[in-house]
Amino acid sequence: MASAPVPPPHDDDEQALLAGLRAGSDTAFETLVRTTSSRLLAVARRIVGSDEDARDVLQEAYASAFRSIGRFEGNAKLSTWLHRIVVNMALMRLRSRKRKPEESIEPLLPAFKDDGHMLQSAGHWEEGADVALERAEVRDYVRAQIDRLPETYRTVLMLRDIEEMSTNDVAALLDTTENAVKIRLHRARQALRALLNERFGTTAAGAAQGASR
Repeated sequence: MASAPVPPPHDDDEQALLAGLRAGSDTAFETLVRTTSSRLLAVARRIVGSDEDARDVLQEAYASAFRSIGRFEGNAKLSTWLHRIVVNMALMRLRSRKRKPEESIEPLLPAFKDDGHMLQSAGHWEEGADVALERAEVRDYVRAQIDRLPETYRTVLMLRDIEEMSTNDVAALLDTTENAVKIRLHRARQALRALLNERFGTTAAGAAQGASR
């Protein structure tokens, strides 16, 4: 039976852990890995899309964190700092892959008549992808549909809706503007809704609400 996830340290424990890390304590480093690796591995997996790449990303992230722990000022939680390093490493892994031409997202977006009305109702779904992932019975299906999105849109959707990063932070990570992030996110949500409609019809929102990440 798999062991239960180790809860993250409380604030006082985190300060003690940080002091140990700065002092080069092997025990502190082992504690950091043990208490954060499960969650951070899931973060990396959601972005890079493969277990093997996610494990590599996590190893690289810890190595980077260990090298730079002396420069960590403690203005944010240690877990928040680590999360950002993992996201950065995951995005670097995506950029290092041999890029293939992305499929157009246009077929998944709403089409309009000359008078401005939609050709077909897309159903009512205002929730983000995080809400769509909360119901266990549809979780794997929703994840599979997210993976079908072109990388440009999937990355923004993951960072904003699943990792819950701010628009400003996502724009900085992707070296683009906040407006570009908002546009990509809107189009990604529309495309995901269209993909979910393939299974759930126009009630995609009601059928897909729920499911843990």
